[in-house]
Amino acid sequence: MRKMSKKSLSALMVMLVTSSIMGVGYAEEKSNEELDTYTLDNIVVTATRYGKRDVDVAASTEVLTSEDIKNTGAQTAAAALSKVQGMAYKSFGPGGANMGTMTNEVNIRGIDNGTLILLNGKPISWRGKYNLEAIPADSIERIEIVKGGGSVLYGSDAMGGVVNIITKKKGSNSVSAGFGNYGQKVYSVNVGGENFTVNYSNERWQKVREHVALGAISSSKKVADTATNFRNVKKENIGVGVNITDELTFNYNYYESDLTTERVVTDTYNSNIKVGDIYNYRDVTNKQHITQMNYEKEGFKAGIYYNTADVESRGYTYFSTTGKSQNTLYNTRERNDSFGADVQNKWEIGEKTNLLFGASWKHEAYKRLYTPANKTFEDYSRNNFGIYGQWEQQFDPKNSFTVSARETWTTGAPGGQNYSNFSAAGQFMHSIGEDNNLYLSIGQSFIMPTFSQMYGASDVSIANPGLKPQKGVSYELGWKKAKNNHFWKAALYRTTIKDNISATWNSARTDYTYLNEDFKNMGIELTCTIKPEGPFSYNYGVGYSNPKVLNESKGYWDRKFGRVNLTGGIGYEKDKFRTYLSGAFLGERVGTPSNAQSSRIKPYFLTSLSATYSPDKHSDITLTVDNVLNRNDNLVHSGTVYSSTPINFLLNYTYKF
Repeated sequence: MRKMSKKSLSALMVMLVTSSIMGVGYAEEKSNEELDTYTLDNIVVTATRYGKRDVDVAASTEVLTSEDIKNTGAQTAAAALSKVQGMAYKSFGPGGANMGTMTNEVNIRGIDNGTLILLNGKPISWRGKYNLEAIPADSIERIEIVKGGGSVLYGSDAMGGVVNIITKKKGSNSVSAGFGNYGQKVYSVNVGGENFTVNYSNERWQKVREHVALGAISSSKKVADTATNFRNVKKENIGVGVNITDELTFNYNYYESDLTTERVVTDTYNSNIKVGDIYNYRDVTNKQHITQMNYEKEGFKAGIYYNTADVESRGYTYFSTTGKSQNTLYNTRERNDSFGADVQNKWEIGEKTNLLFGASWKHEAYKRLYTPANKTFEDYSRNNFGIYGQWEQQFDPKNSFTVSARETWTTGAPGGQNYSNFSAAGQFMHSIGEDNNLYLSIGQSFIMPTFSQMYGASDVSIANPGLKPQKGVSYELGWKKAKNNHFWKAALYRTTIKDNISATWNSARTDYTYLNEDFKNMGIELTCTIKPEGPFSYNYGVGYSNPKVLNESKGYWDRKFGRVNLTGGIGYEKDKFRTYLSGAFLGERVGTPSNAQSSRIKPYFLTSLSATYSPDKHSDITLTVDNVLNRNDNLVHSGTVYSSTPINFLLNYTYKF
């Protein structure tokens, strides 16, 4: 397909934005779903495990409604979360495609392995990884983000915060088809009613040049510079939701991604290698199943889940890191399984006291499977148990206090490497006016080492079964105020972590191992959402922090990520048109290699524009433009470079029936 020129693409963008601002009316009534309006009384469940108004929650929270996500033109949960204040985004492949175990991530407040991802309140991560691009935007009712330690209520992995993706219970009927540059093709079908929903989506990218400069890995003398081509990217998703009764729901999601990468020589320092030679190629497949059943009635909640993730990478390497010709097969495959249950009950004792008690269990298994290139088979598993409780007391109309605690322990781990952890948290809320609250929060968090960290996930990973759990403490002083269609939030926070788990690369041995190190960060955030009566809506966020780690091999505090985080968006909706322009800026950035001092890298500025024209109540024509400024930004935060996809567009037609 012939690429659209930058000039033509810019003209199309300007035309749509200008048309939307002018507005064109039509007499047909909108559906009930389209008439839903934003309210500043958003209910948040994730922060306390039961519903409370956002303004009354003693934690730093963000809520993305289905309408918010729709306005941005985001196709997946990953795209929707990429521009949230306080988060740093990491991406490898075009359109958020993963590279096997190199998955896309959202980092909360500088803690690169501390984000717990939930789907309808149940964990979907596998060995600390997750596939946010596996959840299509059409299936999402809302996304709740709770920043700061959440381990007391949710267990391991929630040290930086919790992202809870809540899916729709009622289905809609629509079909969509879209195309874009770089060979983009998108198809989706949604079918449903009051008691069920079914969705299917298929997204493809033909070829994108990513300019990933990796160079020599183990040789003291540089051998070559390379760039990576991504081609034949395919992402496929099937989702099913059934309301068996008013209280009992069933959800299933299947996700598969496939892509091919080619590392091509762009500059050479070895006479045996020529520019244009292929260093290696990889065919990468990722398959994930998520199955869960949830029950909720009158303060009682119970759920069971079963998740699997199967990842395989295969291909050939054509010369060594010293420049010697070879034809070596590379083939790794692993399977991660987890199944578990969670039960809780909330009691309201009078008008001023809420008591919550619950228990959880998860069995996790990690298997490194046989392949033609890997003759070993490894199988590890353990059980994770937890009991937790929370007491919320309203002292008077202005003051309330919440205290919570959790005990977690493991059994059945290989070599007797079992762990136990007790953590506690407390929050104090003080009202200084109507919908105007101050809060203070202190909480402990922890992260258990994963099997891949303890026993190795590849031929270049060195086992370290003696890893300790990460243990941290978060302090936060915050303010929330809702008035006149404005919602302000501010937070001053500090996080310290002992024994933070981090990978350290040994260039001489060409391998890496996971070690414990220390981490600290202090920062401030301010956000504001404005949704007045008129056609415009706005949001902005400002944040400054200073994340650092004390690496054992370096012996000094080294900076991580970036210090300045700015986010914002402006929307316009009138009659047949709606548009939304959003951006996220991460400045004063550093790349932090595991075995070298961090060095400055240029800021990233993620931008997207979505414009929708609805000629009637059945049809939507949407143009989404990603990377509007056509920046070549590095979207990882280590010593490597994975650049943002150049400016790209998707023109999509949706028919609702």
